[in-house]
Amino acid sequence: MKPASRARATLENWLHGQWSKKGLFSLVFSPLSLAFLAVSRYREKHATPERLPVPVVIVGNIYVGGTGKTPVTIAIARGLMKRGWKPGIISRGYGRKSDAVQLVTPDSRAASSGDEPLLIARKTAAPVAVGRDRVAAGRLLLKSFPDTDIIISDDGLQHYSLHRDVELCVVGVHGIGNGWVLPAGPLREPPSRLDRVDAIILNTTDEILDTRTPRFASSPYLGECRNLATGETLPIDDLAERFEGKSFAAAAGIAVPGRFFAMLRGRGIACSPCVELGDHYDFRANPFADITADCILITEKDAVKCRQVPGIASDSRIWTVGYDIALEDYLLDFIDQKAREARHPNPSANGATHES
Repeated sequence: MKPASRARATLENWLHGQWSKKGLFSLVFSPLSLAFLAVSRYREKHATPERLPVPVVIVGNIYVGGTGKTPVTIAIARGLMKRGWKPGIISRGYGRKSDAVQLVTPDSRAASSGDEPLLIARKTAAPVAVGRDRVAAGRLLLKSFPDTDIIISDDGLQHYSLHRDVELCVVGVHGIGNGWVLPAGPLREPPSRLDRVDAIILNTTDEILDTRTPRFASSPYLGECRNLATGETLPIDDLAERFEGKSFAAAAGIAVPGRFFAMLRGRGIACSPCVELGDHYDFRANPFADITADCILITEKDAVKCRQVPGIASDSRIWTVGYDIALEDYLLDFIDQKAREARHPNPSANGATHES
């Protein structure tokens, strides 16, 4: 792994550590946080939301960086499909070379689509569009796939130019940190923003939140593993049995790599080394070249990029570990109901009455 990538991963961990408390770092940067908050509120106040012709569900967060929004988005899309919806997903596509609006297919290049939208396209088979302008992305998706009857936005809670019918905020392992906005804290918006969303999804966190907003728990789990070179699939326990007595390593280019490593340990798989690549690692440098382990475990988010790098894609030691999230049926029913209300508005909800 390049020294620059290692330094980035170290910096990310250091920042999260600083943001977990109200120490000297936060006090020094608190004046800039006041400026950040003022700009954020100005943008929200002066935004003119554009409404798409179908209900829009926002899956966002207030904590900068990864909280598990993408796995939650995938789980919601699958849950809505089972309830008869035909969802499409939009995203900015972090890490793309362009901000232009475009469709994403399972065969797209990660460099042009972004790793997370490509993962969504592959795991849901739903239409996916990316673009800095989420409204334009939604319009392109609906034009290209006119059967789509609901839009799910992976991220975009702060993208106020897009009208939303359901707002979901994912709170991840870091909770809300020290409760301050950037740069003194890790938040894009103050904790009071949680009072205005429709529901909070707690993803591997025991954070105690001071809000009356409904909260739902999510349950992450490791699933089927796939060999990067051969495509062979095995349940994770069978993979552990196959390599019993041999050496394992793990690598993760996600926001909270420690969670992935801990889940592997929880399945009895001790990996050494456990390589933190930094979120959205691009794999222009092969981080596996110097690893001597018999089996190397990586995340699905990393795999969509690794498959497109010949020197890595042919490494038969590498196995992708499936990662999914189980959501409460109550949450999916809640989203389904609010989306149906948005699709078929009730006039009496606005104080109107039917003439007899």
